Amino acid sequence: MQEITKYEAGQSVEGYLLIKSVAKSTAVNGNPYLTLILQDKSGDIEAKLWDAKEETEKQYQPQTIVKVKGEIQNYRGRMQLKIRQIRPAGPQDGKSVDEFIETAPLSQKDMADIITQFIFEMKNPHIQRITRFLLNKYHEEFLEYPAATKNHHEFVSGLAYHVVSMLKLAKAIADLYPSLNRDLLYSGVILHDLGKVIELSGPVSTVYTVEGNLLGHITIMVNEIGKAAEELGIDGEEVTILKHIVLSHHGKAEWGSPKPPMIKEAEILHYIDNLDAKMNMLDRALNRTKPGEFSERIFALDNRSFYNPQFSS
Repeated sequence: MQEITKYEAGQSVEGYLLIKSVAKSTAVNGNPYLTLILQDKSGDIEAKLWDAKEETEKQYQPQTIVKVKGEIQNYRGRMQLKIRQIRPAGPQDGKSVDEFIETAPLSQKDMADIITQFIFEMKNPHIQRITRFLLNKYHEEFLEYPAATKNHHEFVSGLAYHVVSMLKLAKAIADLYPSLNRDLLYSGVILHDLGKVIELSGPVSTVYTVEGNLLGHITIMVNEIGKAAEELGIDGEEVTILKHIVLSHHGKAEWGSPKPPMIKEAEILHYIDNLDAKMNMLDRALNRTKPGEFSERIFALDNRSFYNPQFSS
């Protein structure tokens, strides 16, 4: 079986996939059905399991490896797997979850080394100590967790990879605009999504935790910065500004930020975060798209399709 994202509409599929997530719904005829998100290392695809009884729901849970047979179809601009046959894999199939997990293109060690170097370059001792303290506190989770449950960097180690990419962008922008405070900008990049290690359940079949649903990663991280500063005995303006950078990184209230950016570094962080997330979405969609064709619709980008030019760069 080839990678699931490489199939085209009309092609048959037969092989093993991992259930990434499951959602239960009711059809117009009143019968329950399951929406399965099935994945391999290349990405994921949606599939419907109709007439799903209670025992069926118990049988097909997230992190279950399944053997499927069906066809790929284009449904409203997105590829979908129409299931003909499906069963849970057993020990006799010789499959492990690790075979189906998408991971960041850089190793955890390489990403940790890059981030450590950026912290080392910070000159403000208060900002450096808070950043290092919080990264050490959640070091293992930070290197393993995705940056989201869907849309961008939703793979193992996606959070750290997102931060590494953003740090490189931040450095390039600070080189061009030297009036920017690098310490604030670098720290904001490292800390802005760190609350996701509490907001999200883990690196595989990721869902929102109770704290994630009730508080969200922004509130979680603002609280963590306050606790870190108190524990380290730091009581300067830097603490308030770091909190503001995290509070405002989504840019607008309707996008989840209680405050809009009100310092230069917060404004730039918002742009960097948005740019890296969108580039990840675009690259992943266009990697699945043949030259001369349009991609699947990308929901988070106003449900647009993007054209993949035929000429090489």
